[in-house]
Amino acid sequence: MSQTSEKSVPVEEEEEQKPAFRKTVGLAILGIVVVALLIGGALYYLHAMKYESTDDAAIEGNVVPVSAKVSGRVLEVLVDDNQEIAPGTVVAKLDARDFEARLEQAKAAHDVALAKLEVARTAVELTRANTDAQLSDAVAGVEAAKATVQARESDLAAARADVSAAEAENARRQADLKRYEQVDQRLVAQQQVDAARSAAETARVMLNTVQKHVTAAESAVSEAKAKVTQKEATVAAARTGPQQIASAQSQVSSAQAAVAQAKAALDAAQLDLSYTTITAPCGGRVARKSIQPGQYMQVGQAMMAVVQPDVWVAANFKETQITRMRTGQEVDISVDAYPGKEFRGKVASIQAGTGARFSLLPPENATGNYVKVVQRIPVRIEFDGDEHAQYLLAPGMSVEPHVHVGADQDQRPAPIAIPAQATIKP
Repeated sequence: MSQTSEKSVPVEEEEEQKPAFRKTVGLAILGIVVVALLIGGALYYLHAMKYESTDDAAIEGNVVPVSAKVSGRVLEVLVDDNQEIAPGTVVAKLDARDFEARLEQAKAAHDVALAKLEVARTAVELTRANTDAQLSDAVAGVEAAKATVQARESDLAAARADVSAAEAENARRQADLKRYEQVDQRLVAQQQVDAARSAAETARVMLNTVQKHVTAAESAVSEAKAKVTQKEATVAAARTGPQQIASAQSQVSSAQAAVAQAKAALDAAQLDLSYTTITAPCGGRVARKSIQPGQYMQVGQAMMAVVQPDVWVAANFKETQITRMRTGQEVDISVDAYPGKEFRGKVASIQAGTGARFSLLPPENATGNYVKVVQRIPVRIEFDGDEHAQYLLAPGMSVEPHVHVGADQDQRPAPIAIPAQATIKP
């Protein structure tokens, strides 16, 4: 019994010493943890002072829709989903028979318009030549008519002179006859009386004849003057040649307008025919292909989309995070699809407005039920170098950017400004 009690004493002493040792180790571990938390908190604080990050960010890119410009039935689909295509690649073809018929019709209408234009131009030349010839003939006719008037007036003057001579001769012969008739018949031979009577009758007849000549000459003068008036009217009509030419030229202008209209219709028909062959507006990878052969497409109906390789990051930072953010600041970009891989980038621009402000239904805070919510500001971040081009970075992929804002408390985003002179792209 004495041996057992002697051996039990050291065991109890060991049991009394162990809790003190464990307590010391626990305190040491607790101290280490506290120090680590303090160091971690300090590091986090220092990091937070120099970096701004968000998980509300994603890859963005240009997704170009491919749609039909004309209606028609699909004959062929020449690409598949996720196929890489170059700009201008033919992706589909529509039935072109209707458009070919319209093109032929437009060509025929254009040819008809050209023919009418040539006819109108020829009419101008003919009108110019005819009016010049008519004016020359009319002027010559007036001169000839005036010469005829002068000749007829000369004939009238001669006829009137003959009348005067015939009247004198008739008066003389009538006086002679009267004397013979008053003389005693026994003193004058009957033969002389008869001769005087015959001469008087002849003079009277001659007077009547020349008087008729005067009447005829007066009529001839009147007719000649009427012809002068007629020829002068012809000259006046011929002098309207410039107006006739102007009228013909207006027909040419109308025909030219018809040709331009027909040409525009022809160009439109050619364009519509070319639209039956649908090409890719840009290069990239096909996505969301939604057409099949035999399907009828409407104008503007989407066929597929082409995702371009150029991508960037659209990060929605809280408005309290952009206090010291500026364009050009470096960014570390983590992509969820590639754990452990970090890409480099820079802040390209900061949107002049919150995302909610440009939403389909922007909030209206004038209702009296206003609740303040921290808003998000879209920030565009572009990748540095070409390393990102070796990875599949598609629009919509989740990323987490870390912006190096630094410790400068005075820096802030650039305000909205209007350039001194607008740049017009050619």
